Amino acid sequence: MDTSKKYLITSALPYANGELHLGHLAGAYLPADIYVRYLRLRGCDVAFICGSDEHGAAITMRAKKEGVSPQAIIDKYHTLNKETFQKLGISFDYYHRTSVPLHHETSQDFFKKLIDKGGELEERTTEQYYDEDYDQFLADRYITGECPKCGNPEAYGDQCERCGSSLSPTELINPKSVLSGKTPVLKPTKHWYFRLDKHGDWLRDWIENGILDGQQHHDPKAWKKHVVGQCLSWLNDGEGLLPRAITRDLDWGIPVPLPNAKGKVLYVWFDAPIGYISSTKQWAIENNKNWEEYWKGGNVHLVHFIGKDNIVFHCIVFPAMLKAHGEFALPVNVPANQFLNFEGQKFSKSKGWGIEQHQYLEEFADFPNKEDALRWALIRNMPENKDSDFKWDEFVDFYDKDLADNLGNFINRVVTLTNSYFGGAVPAAEIGLSSKLDVVSTLAKSLAQDIEGFNFKSAASILMEISSWGNQYLQDTAPWAIRKSDPESPVIKECIFNALQIVTLLSALCEPFIPFTSLKIRGLLNLPVLKNGDMEEVFEKLEMGEALLPIGHQVGAPEILFAKINDRKEDSRLKIIERQKAKLEAVITEEASKQPSNHSTIQPLKEAIQYDDFAKLDIRTATILTAEPIPKADKLLKLTVDLGLEKRTVVSGIAEHFKPEEVVGKKVLLLANLAPRKLRGVESQGMILMAEDADGKLGFVNAGEGWENGLVVK
Repeated sequence: MDTSKKYLITSALPYANGELHLGHLAGAYLPADIYVRYLRLRGCDVAFICGSDEHGAAITMRAKKEGVSPQAIIDKYHTLNKETFQKLGISFDYYHRTSVPLHHETSQDFFKKLIDKGGELEERTTEQYYDEDYDQFLADRYITGECPKCGNPEAYGDQCERCGSSLSPTELINPKSVLSGKTPVLKPTKHWYFRLDKHGDWLRDWIENGILDGQQHHDPKAWKKHVVGQCLSWLNDGEGLLPRAITRDLDWGIPVPLPNAKGKVLYVWFDAPIGYISSTKQWAIENNKNWEEYWKGGNVHLVHFIGKDNIVFHCIVFPAMLKAHGEFALPVNVPANQFLNFEGQKFSKSKGWGIEQHQYLEEFADFPNKEDALRWALIRNMPENKDSDFKWDEFVDFYDKDLADNLGNFINRVVTLTNSYFGGAVPAAEIGLSSKLDVVSTLAKSLAQDIEGFNFKSAASILMEISSWGNQYLQDTAPWAIRKSDPESPVIKECIFNALQIVTLLSALCEPFIPFTSLKIRGLLNLPVLKNGDMEEVFEKLEMGEALLPIGHQVGAPEILFAKINDRKEDSRLKIIERQKAKLEAVITEEASKQPSNHSTIQPLKEAIQYDDFAKLDIRTATILTAEPIPKADKLLKLTVDLGLEKRTVVSGIAEHFKPEEVVGKKVLLLANLAPRKLRGVESQGMILMAEDADGKLGFVNAGEGWENGLVVK
C-alpha cells in the first residue's frame, strides 16, 4: 500500500426516506467498511465518508404519504440509519446530512463555479409536465408510466427500476401524475442544464484506458467488467450524453443561487454527490484536518462504493461535474456491486419479503455475535460481479461451518491447550517461528492482495483457509498424544508456539471482516485493540520470521467464540432462524391466496441483463411460408420462413398447439442469429418467438400486419 496517499473512500448516500435492507448493506456499505478497515491497519491516511441524501421527490412523497413534514421524515430516517450502521460496525469517519447549511453552501458554490466558468451550464426554457389539479410542476418521481424500453407499467420519470434505464418524463408511455392520478399537461418552464454532451471524448478515454489529461490516471483493468461495460454502453449509445437539467420546480431542496431563479432548487442528482465533499468538509472541521488534501491534487486516492444502479452517476455524471469544476480529483475506482436478492426474490417491503438492517438487529437481539454473523454471511455471498441470493439456511451454514467449526474451534483449542500445558504462557520454542508457517504467510499476502483488488469474497475464503491450515497443523502434530509418552517433548512447545502465532495473525486479518470477533480474539490473547498501522507491523514480522506473540506472553482463559446454531435443537438461536423462515412462508401463503383459483402464478422475472446482452440478439420480422410435421416427432413442425433477405428452415416445438395449415402466412418474430442445430435430422436455422400463458398454451409474438420481412427488432 502507498501510505503517502490520502485515501478518500465514499459509500453511496442513502435516501433518508425509509429503512435500509440487507441488500443495501451488501452493496455499498459493508464492502467499503472492509476496505477502509484494511487501509487503516496498513497505516494509510483514510477518510471514510457518507451521509443521508435528504432532498428530492422521494422525501416529499414519503412525507405526503405519512402526513408529516419532509423535515420529520429525514430526521427520523437519518437517525435510524446512522445508528444502525454504527451497531453493525460500519466505521464511517463522518456521516453527514445534505439538509444542513454547510452542504447547501457547498452545492451552491459548486453551481456558481460552473456558471462562472462559462460553457458548462446553459439556461433553457422547455415544456415539462404539470399537474393542473395540484397547480404545480411535477418532479420526475411524481410521474409514472410505461417504460419505453422494457414495458414496465410503473416506471418513474427519471428511471425504470425494472430494467435500470435512465429516462426522462416525456419518454414515458401513458404518463400520469402521482399526486392526482391524472394525465399531466406540458407547460413551459426555465431550468439550467449541465452540458454533459461536452465530456464524451475524455470520459471514454478515462474509463476505457484510464487516461486523464494525457496521463495514466488509473489501471482500467482493475475496474470491474460490468462497470466498464455499462459505462461504455452508455457512452457509445450517445443518448446518455445529452445536456441534463440540474434544477427543478420544487419547494424542498437547495435554492438555485441566482436572482432569476425563484422557486427553483438544485436537482437531487446534482447536489447528492456533492454531499461527499460537504461531509468531508465537516469531518475536517471537527478533526482539525484540511479537507482539500483529500479532494484535490495528484496525491488523492478516491474510491466510490455503490450498487450497480448508481454506476452511470458515479462513473460518468459526477466525474464530468468534477472535471468541469476543475479543482477536484476523480475516482481511481468505482467497484460497484450487483444486487442481493432474498430467498430467490427481490426485497419487497410492501410484501414483507426480506428484512431491514434495524429489523435484523431487533429480531436477533438474543443471538450472540449477531453483528458478525450477518457481516460474515453477506461477505461470503457478496454480489461482487453478479446478483446473489441471501438464504437463511446458508446463513446458518456460514456461521456453523466457518465461524464455529473452523475459526472458533481452532482458537478455542489453542488457548485451551496453552492454559492446560503451559499455564497460559507462550512456550519457548527451541527453533523459533517454524518454516512450516511460510504457507500461512503466503496466504496472508494473498488475502491482502484480494482486499486491495476489491475481491472480498475471495479474501474471506483465504481467511478460512488460514484457520483450516491451523486446525490441520494442530491435528497432524497432535500434541495431546505426544504428551502422554513425552510431556517435555520440544515438539509440543513448537506446536503451541506456532499455533499461537496463527491465532495472533487471525486476530488482525479478521478485523476488516468481523471486527467484533477480532476484539474478542485480542481479548483472549491479552492483546490491545488494533490501531492504525498494526497490520503493517504484522506483515513486517512475518517477512522477517519474527514472532507475533512473544515467548512468555500470558494469554487469557479459553472462551467459546461461536456456539453452533444446529447443535442445540432447543436453543434460542435456532428458534430465531425458524421464526424468520415462518415469516416468509406466511408471505408466500398470502401471495398464493391472492391468485385466482384457475390461474397459475406468472413466472418471476429472470436475472437482469445489460443492454449489450440484448444487443447481441438479432430478432427479425418474418413470415411462415410452409409448415409440415416431422415424422416420429409429435411436438415439432418443420417451417419455411421468409426472412426478407433469404428463406430459412426452422424447426419449432409448436405441433401440439397448432396444425400446420394454421400457421402458414403468420407474421412472426425470428431470432435469426441463433447458432444452427439439428433436431430429428433437420437443421434448424433460428427460433420463432412464442409466449406461454398460465395454462401452458403457446401463442405467437406477432409482428405488425403489413410490415415487410427482415425488419430488425430493437
